[in-house]
Amino acid sequence: MEEKMAFILAQKEGRQSFAALCRLHEISRKTGYKWWARYQDLGMEGLRERTHRPHSCPHASALVWTERIVALRLRYPSWGPKKLRMKLLKQHGRQGLPAASTLGQKLKASGLVRARRRRNRRPLRPPGQLTVAESANQVWAVDFKGWFRTGDGQRCDPLTMSDLFSRYVLCCQVAANQGFEAVQPLFDKVFEQYGLPEVIRVDNGCPFASSAIGGLSRLSAWWVRLGIKPEFIAPGHPEQNGAHERMHRTLKAETTRPSAGTAQAQQECFEQWRRQFNEERPHEALRQEVPASHYQLSQRRYSRELRPLVYPADYLVRRVRSNGQIRWRSAKRYVSEALIGQLVGLRPLEVGRLQVWLGNYLIGELHEGESWGLRPSVSVPKTRQPKQKVLPICPV
Repeated sequence: MEEKMAFILAQKEGRQSFAALCRLHEISRKTGYKWWARYQDLGMEGLRERTHRPHSCPHASALVWTERIVALRLRYPSWGPKKLRMKLLKQHGRQGLPAASTLGQKLKASGLVRARRRRNRRPLRPPGQLTVAESANQVWAVDFKGWFRTGDGQRCDPLTMSDLFSRYVLCCQVAANQGFEAVQPLFDKVFEQYGLPEVIRVDNGCPFASSAIGGLSRLSAWWVRLGIKPEFIAPGHPEQNGAHERMHRTLKAETTRPSAGTAQAQQECFEQWRRQFNEERPHEALRQEVPASHYQLSQRRYSRELRPLVYPADYLVRRVRSNGQIRWRSAKRYVSEALIGQLVGLRPLEVGRLQVWLGNYLIGELHEGESWGLRPSVSVPKTRQPKQKVLPICPV
């Protein structure tokens, strides 16, 4: 501002030519004429800096889209601009619809969103031999969301199940507790309604897993009897079940803040949320389509009557006793209390070494010179080792 005032005063004195004056102040003549014209029109006020914002924007979105996106955000407070844009597309068509980034700016200007704290992300450990879901009902994810208390102070334990291919939430049910007797009836209901999956992916917690060799619990052993393969993620690595955990975050945000007054009212809230999640909420992993458009019932129908376990002729068959042991080579060997009453198959590998199977699920290995029970068994991929070769894990 001082430079401009000095230039104007020098011009009013008229001692130098306009071009020489511009050279002295190191400005172009175009800028000098602009300052002089503004001074003549508005005086010293005309020399103040002006905004460079354009007077109009031909491609600016109409105000009506701001009103629509704000109304939708108030209706779906946890939805982001991508999902809200898909909803607007279905309601109003593509004509004039702003991009998701523009809608996000409108939400931010309206004070309806806030920036998240950035986290330092560590490199994820490879999930290993986890099954990749390529069709509906190939892999289900099962977990407890994490307990909380309802308005009356009662503990609420929601059991959740989802299909990893379609992201369809199959169950969000309040369980009495996390024991086998409380959880198995919930699986009965879901299996009867949707059929059986090929794989169920779980963490290593109760009631899905145990600390016994093979990791089977009463619940996961029952899955094996139904022809379902239990798949356990690595301990301490919930990212291996990341799609299901991400669903839990949405569930928590939309149904538990605040929680309902009673467990029954909370269950009604879960059912309403599940219908909206499956049938209305667009999913980014599905190209902004809803999970219901990608899910279909399983062709493997559920029967409460378990089929008898049948093993090949070269297997030795033993029944697990009430203390979790079997008899082999005139000695008692501990297998697992989760398999009490089950018939297990002993597959000979070499002299003094056998694999222990429950149906088509490998539990571990028996070694003649060891008396403490089973060893873990790790199968080597066929492309790297001979077909029948197995690498044992020696105890430390």
